Amino acid sequence: MPECSCLLYADDSQVYGWCRPSDVADFQLRLSNCIDDVALWMWVNCLQLNTSKTDLLWCSTSRRQSQLPCIPLRVGADLISPSSSVHNLGIFLDADLTMRTHVQRTAAGSFAALRKLRSIRRSVPTSVYQILIVLLVVSRLDYGNTALVGIPANLSRHLQSVLNAAARSIAGLRRSDHITNTLTSFHWLRVSERIQFKLATLIYRSLHGLAPQYLADDLCCVTDIPGIRRL
Repeated sequence: MPECSCLLYADDSQVYGWCRPSDVADFQLRLSNCIDDVALWMWVNCLQLNTSKTDLLWCSTSRRQSQLPCIPLRVGADLISPSSSVHNLGIFLDADLTMRTHVQRTAAGSFAALRKLRSIRRSVPTSVYQILIVLLVVSRLDYGNTALVGIPANLSRHLQSVLNAAARSIAGLRRSDHITNTLTSFHWLRVSERIQFKLATLIYRSLHGLAPQYLADDLCCVTDIPGIRRL
């Protein structure tokens, strides 16, 4: 079984790893010991591990969700029960990695912002209103959207409805009006296309030394993998 890995980002500390269903108890012990080491390092450096903001997430495919353990994890002197989803750097992760919670939260927050903006629609020029829509609504759809690669079509349509509503609000269209020409006039890609564009841009930057090195280190050409038939 591999050891636990750690990821530190500002004041956010993450400990993660993987195991077989039969090795859950052993892995939980390793995880608790690893967190103890992190807490000790924090104490030496005048920091404190906040167990009240600590979450535990077990991930598996939808078919194996019933096999996920329900045993709490010891974090210091506290016990943390597993969650069905966690909030990680602005992105919600589900136990089955379907990104359903993230899509629902993103859509709800975007529609709420859109409703507030509509109250000032007639008080500002259209160009200003469009800028506000892009900053407060469309930016929510683009944040971390590379994590949405491969999401089901129904979730993609849910996010697309937000983009359509934003475009209709700018153009003053009714809900029944077609939106394709309006999106084209704004030079807005559809949600699925925005995800693919962001992923392609990220890979391009990684291959050309324009992205953080840890991203470039995780990329390799298919032709360089032993045992893979060259195309």
